[in-house]
Amino acid sequence: MALFLNESEVHQLLTMPLAIEAVEEAHRELSSGRAIDIPRQRTRLPQTALHILQGALPGSDAVGYKAYTSNRSGVRFLVHLFSASAGTLRAVFEADYLGMMRTGAASGVATRWLARPDAEVLGLFGSGWQAEGHLEAIAAVRPLRRAKVYARNTERLAAFCKKMSERLQIDVVPAASPEETVRGSHIVSTVTTASTPLFEAGWLEPGTHVNAAGSNSLIRREVGEDVLKVCRPIVVDSVETALKEAGDLLPVLEKGRLSDRQLVELGDIIIGRLQGRTSPEQITLFESQGMAIQDLAVAVRLEALAREKGIGVQLPYGA
Repeated sequence: MALFLNESEVHQLLTMPLAIEAVEEAHRELSSGRAIDIPRQRTRLPQTALHILQGALPGSDAVGYKAYTSNRSGVRFLVHLFSASAGTLRAVFEADYLGMMRTGAASGVATRWLARPDAEVLGLFGSGWQAEGHLEAIAAVRPLRRAKVYARNTERLAAFCKKMSERLQIDVVPAASPEETVRGSHIVSTVTTASTPLFEAGWLEPGTHVNAAGSNSLIRREVGEDVLKVCRPIVVDSVETALKEAGDLLPVLEKGRLSDRQLVELGDIIIGRLQGRTSPEQITLFESQGMAIQDLAVAVRLEALAREKGIGVQLPYGA
């Protein structure tokens, strides 16, 4: 019988190490030709939009999709996991926490492969829900001693820094300005809904790694053309998805100042097909748009854990 896991049950089972392991495997499978990922599709109405990401991980007997609606009243996420061999429904997950963790994990995987091994200071733009997973993921793959966080809402920023300092046992402090956030940071991450670039290329130290996780539509921009000029390689989770959604990259691609051939998929670095960082002074960039196979890889592991621990509710359909 298929299982249903609610947000509380997903939260009970899902850890950041599990999410990072799952996301890295998903990228490895895609670049090895053993996975399928379909870029996000959207159906827009005046009040509500429906967003669907779908894909398959045959090696895990998995095919499925994440569907979510966005409305003024909120965003609602569900992941459906099916058996690739039998076509039957395996599990359904409420996926707000799942999505937050896998989004953070993607930047964690990119940081593991692209940031300098001795990187210990993070400059983070954003103090919302997604920023929590992002900071936790970076701390899981690098020996962070300090995180400087910049956000416009000072009350929420203070609460975020207090919460994450206690959770991660590192120094998480508010930054007074975007420039202070970037200067002296070994890793710079953006997890916002900004429509204009957040920082200047001249503030970046040699050897910095940049994660841009918020620009998943044409109207969003976190990284400017000046930053793109100094970053090599420019790494994406999927070239096909980036060419449809990467608001940071699309204007520069349209102008001909960047070619899709210059984009490197994260999985190709993981499997050794292409190089990532080649020198300590390089400034590297990861542009994250999100992929169905990331969600599915996490879902596969959660289903196994749920069945092992007897967690979840059996569904009366899908067999």
